[in-house]
Amino acid sequence: MIDEGLIRQRFGALSPHLDERRRRLLAATAAQEVGRGGIAAVSRITGIAASTIGRGLKELSAKAPPLAVGRVRRPGAGRKPLTQSDPTLVKDLLALIAPDERGDLVLRHFAGALPRGSQIVYLSSLGVYGDAHGAIVTEETECHPHFARSQARLAAERAWEQAADSAGAKLAILRLAGIYGPQRNALTAVKHREARRIAKLGQVVNRIHVADIAQAIDAAFSRRAAGVFNVADDEPAPPGDPIVFAAELLGVPPPPEIPFEEARRNMTPMALSFYEECRRADNIKLKTALGVRLRYPTYREGLRASFENGDY
Repeated sequence: MIDEGLIRQRFGALSPHLDERRRRLLAATAAQEVGRGGIAAVSRITGIAASTIGRGLKELSAKAPPLAVGRVRRPGAGRKPLTQSDPTLVKDLLALIAPDERGDLVLRHFAGALPRGSQIVYLSSLGVYGDAHGAIVTEETECHPHFARSQARLAAERAWEQAADSAGAKLAILRLAGIYGPQRNALTAVKHREARRIAKLGQVVNRIHVADIAQAIDAAFSRRAAGVFNVADDEPAPPGDPIVFAAELLGVPPPPEIPFEEARRNMTPMALSFYEECRRADNIKLKTALGVRLRYPTYREGLRASFENGDY
């Protein structure tokens, strides 16, 4: 099943910060994830031409030689390079494609082509910390990822660190909390009667609004940041709390609580994995070192904004 909301949310948050080539690769990655019919679906959702997505898929599969860092088209194609007016343009790289079984795809293409002084921003996940049993995790907390996807993320982080060090580049690793935003939030789930209010004693979830992710990306580039940054809001909260708040905004009763031990019988392995780890992400470095002032410091502000704008 195609998750159109997720694809639309991803592009809405990241597209303004990507050049033409990176948008093409992001669309191609989404099409790969969808599988059969992916090109047509992603083209419909994003407005990117199917031929452009197809070109991106060829680049991802290495059927076409990868472009040099900073290029968005083949030599001789398109308009005059913007690098003539902005000499720093070729030095900035936003890496946001999840690693596959062979590692980080972007790194495979560009590790040996990073110019000196590059600024790289890599989007990772708080999942690299593993289970902290509800304790606070800072950027200095040792990582012990349990799930394969988180292990792959940590391996990608370390590979990017090695590549950045070899190139004399600055690398900012943004470890993202659970993402929500317009059209993909608790309001949407409650409205469509898809929300499940699962209660597990002591369980909390870290969240971040897509607009605040965009802020963090901008800050990392503008400040030429280096190091690891937890990108999470101010309030880790039980998974059912946003559902209750969303129901209040919509003026409907919240769904009944389901004990975790009962709910787990019908949960997918992926859904279950989110209840098998618990941590509270510290975001002080995000606000001090990057200077990010969260637009949505808790899920309440984020959901209220979506409710008032009809983004659900």
